[in-house]
Amino acid sequence: MASDSPRSEQATPVAAILLILASGILFSFLDAGAKWLVLSGMSASFVVWVRFAVHVVLVLILFQGWRNREMYRVRSLPLQVLRGVFLFGSTIFNFLALLTLPLADAMAIYFLAPMVITALAGPLLGEWAGWRRWVAIGVGFVGMVVVIRPGFGTFGLGHTYALLSMLSYSLYVLMTRRMAATETSASLIFYSALAPVVFMSPALPLAGSVPPDLLHWAVLISLGFFGGLGHWLIIHAYKRAQVSGLAPYPYAQIIWATLWGYLLFGDIPDRYTVVGAAIIVASGLYIVHRERKLRLASVTEPNSESSDLAKKL
Repeated sequence: MASDSPRSEQATPVAAILLILASGILFSFLDAGAKWLVLSGMSASFVVWVRFAVHVVLVLILFQGWRNREMYRVRSLPLQVLRGVFLFGSTIFNFLALLTLPLADAMAIYFLAPMVITALAGPLLGEWAGWRRWVAIGVGFVGMVVVIRPGFGTFGLGHTYALLSMLSYSLYVLMTRRMAATETSASLIFYSALAPVVFMSPALPLAGSVPPDLLHWAVLISLGFFGGLGHWLIIHAYKRAQVSGLAPYPYAQIIWATLWGYLLFGDIPDRYTVVGAAIIVASGLYIVHRERKLRLASVTEPNSESSDLAKKL
């Protein structure tokens, strides 16, 4: 009964979990700032271009691009570009969704991604989740449905944009996991930002808009910092752990989205948001419990047949 795949389900390192949670906090800053900017009248396309342009500059500085050749060295430039396209799609569709949706609702739809990622990680990457993780992720999915149920009563363009953002992000994550073993972290974070900047530059004269004051400039520039650092954390998380093992943890970002929605835009969470968040937290706590059991099992090192069976239960 031993697993035929060398990449069967494994315990997820705590460091990888913490990296994913930290990236979620940074992305909540990014989403809140982007929503504030587009609601103030700035073009979503221009906000996206600046976000990635600052991202590129930040990477050049942090990785000393003037002398770090590893940042430009790639094994597959087409895959690097395609990954950047998926990241661009995730960002632009998300910003457009935020024009009409509360942060919590947009984030809830966005977090259908773990289900898509987990479903595709098996056939595409050979990372098969055990049934216990599937159940826990499914419970988290139910929590997301509870949160967004009022929004689906009047399904609109904003929901469509949010779904497209979620699908783009799912493909971006899967490509990150696939390429992390062969591409350098510097090149992954650099080309994923450079591709959107190049693609959007020809349209910049039509989409550009000048921020009206220093506050708008500060928020606009900070988007690139939050996005660049957040994706750097994601890359290192997926170098340490499997996609299916990390899938439940980004659910925690819904808490930050709800908080920023209330503080900045007056979006008061309703009972559906509260109940859904409770379900999500409960599923996350079970995953933590399951990870602890897998870590203990890996330390005791039972025979391979019993170990493989335990991981699938």
